[in-house]
Amino acid sequence: MTRPSRTSFVPQQATGQEPPPDSPLTTKEGWRRFVEHEPSPPPLLTAAQQAALSQKENLHHDDVRRNYHGDLPLVNTPTIQKVIATSRLLVQLNRQQISARRGVIISGASGTGKTTALSQLGRAHEIAVRKRHPRDRARLPVVYVTVPPAATPKMLAMEFARFFGLDFPTRFNITDVVNAVCATGAHVHVDLVLVDELHNLNLATRTGAEASDQLKYFAERLPATFAYAGIDVEDQGLFAGTRGRQIAGRFTVIPAAPFSYASRTDQEAWQSLVGTLESMLRLHHHQPGTLTGLGEYLYHRSGGMIGSLSQLVRGAAVLAIEDGSERITEELLETVPVDYAAERSQALTAPEKPRSRRRRIA
Repeated sequence: MTRPSRTSFVPQQATGQEPPPDSPLTTKEGWRRFVEHEPSPPPLLTAAQQAALSQKENLHHDDVRRNYHGDLPLVNTPTIQKVIATSRLLVQLNRQQISARRGVIISGASGTGKTTALSQLGRAHEIAVRKRHPRDRARLPVVYVTVPPAATPKMLAMEFARFFGLDFPTRFNITDVVNAVCATGAHVHVDLVLVDELHNLNLATRTGAEASDQLKYFAERLPATFAYAGIDVEDQGLFAGTRGRQIAGRFTVIPAAPFSYASRTDQEAWQSLVGTLESMLRLHHHQPGTLTGLGEYLYHRSGGMIGSLSQLVRGAAVLAIEDGSERITEELLETVPVDYAAERSQALTAPEKPRSRRRRIA
């Protein structure tokens, strides 16, 4: 038997550069790393191949698989598909516009995948631009910023500056920051601006309204399409008043909602999602179809939230490697903690379990 090559188990994390902790997604370095990150599944060894490994190699193999499951590749949900398709069309339409460009707002409850959809839109766009300009490494087509809590116009402008890594002398004003940001954005060919945590803009306050105006000013100065994401922005007063009516007239709202399990079509869509996640697992004794067989249980446990479902599956996979069972079962899934919203949803919607079954799990 051929002994497995040691290099075949070397994970991407071990050979590449570990991301520095001070380069979040809201910096050009962190964003570039996110765009270039492509998780690759580790090989799933046969029993004979495993037996041929030394103890150290086995530990390394398990560590590679834990890292992989902790960073399981993203599932392309219908919301992500709609956000990308809509935004790509708007980017195309906006290219010849000199003002009043159109944009998108992703709105929904917490945990419905808004930030994921926004970041995947940016990633898809940047990859497409890189393919058109393969030699232009200085090009930065996408900017990603978040609205800080209680944002003022200057705080918002500094978020844009921070993405580009712009430094300013002590005595600078907001005009200096905005001019530098717009000049840099034009120089590196920014054509898509992603703004997350939009619900932090409180238009009922003076500073919130001024920060909103600052965002609008950036949209006028930068020849780019703007995409926002925030929690239930329709209920946050974003479309109220004169400013709100202007926003409502320029932006398409795409709702981000939990998956439904009401109709046959809904159930099939959910099962397809679970099946896709299951197909990515790299566990030695996991039987394909186990997770899809637990589809209804997973729906109630996660509340139909993609983030909670992902945590359940990824967490159970890591635990299955650690306890040596190498398979995901309902009992193992019960040990994975989920967020409070999912717990409440489960308490309200999940059918009661038989007494004997509950005792066995407890």
